[in-house]
Amino acid sequence: MYLIIMGPPGAGKGSQAPLIRNSYGAVHISSGDMFREAIKLGTPLGKLAKGYIEKGELVPDSVTVNMVKERIKLPDCQNGFLLDGFPRTIAQAEALDAVLKERKIKLDAAIEIAADDEILIRRIGGRRICKNCGATYHIKNIPPKIEGVCDVCGGPLYQRKDDDPETVKNRLAVYYAQTKPLLEYYERAGLLVSVCGADTVEDTFKLIQERLGGIKTHDNH
Repeated sequence: MYLIIMGPPGAGKGSQAPLIRNSYGAVHISSGDMFREAIKLGTPLGKLAKGYIEKGELVPDSVTVNMVKERIKLPDCQNGFLLDGFPRTIAQAEALDAVLKERKIKLDAAIEIAADDEILIRRIGGRRICKNCGATYHIKNIPPKIEGVCDVCGGPLYQRKDDDPETVKNRLAVYYAQTKPLLEYYERAGLLVSVCGADTVEDTFKLIQERLGGIKTHDNH
């Protein structure tokens, strides 16, 4: 299957992507990972992206689109992919359509994982990370055995600056402003599949399976 996954911070995309990948044999393509890999390998596009990232600027659409284009040409994408973090804008979605058309690939679905802001703020606001080893906890869902202390290495736990409730509200506002037009774009194309991400990881994945099960996959070859 050829899929896109979208969702606000804290909706659980990171938990769902591996489950979708394993169940549907779709290669998980994260735009962030792709940039990091290309920069590490020193590819021409990686060098180009690095220049923007180091200046704290957004990587232009043309560079991002070309990187995705190169990635989906690879043999492991023949049986499907799951795009994560791309497209983020209508311009990127239109560029993706053109790339896929060129490769005679049709998208099967754009999955949106949605949840109330209140739940998202609580989820992200409760996240704590170990300063030493980077292990992640949640004060309610995955609490450490001793409050404020990492189970793995005994290091101190802290809250990331962009996880505090006020910052999370801003992150959500930016997400909705950017993504609402994109959701409408895929809804008009009849590709949008919205599921509630407020439940457990397992329940949300069941919903995704149910919704995707009702989709007739395109013959992409």
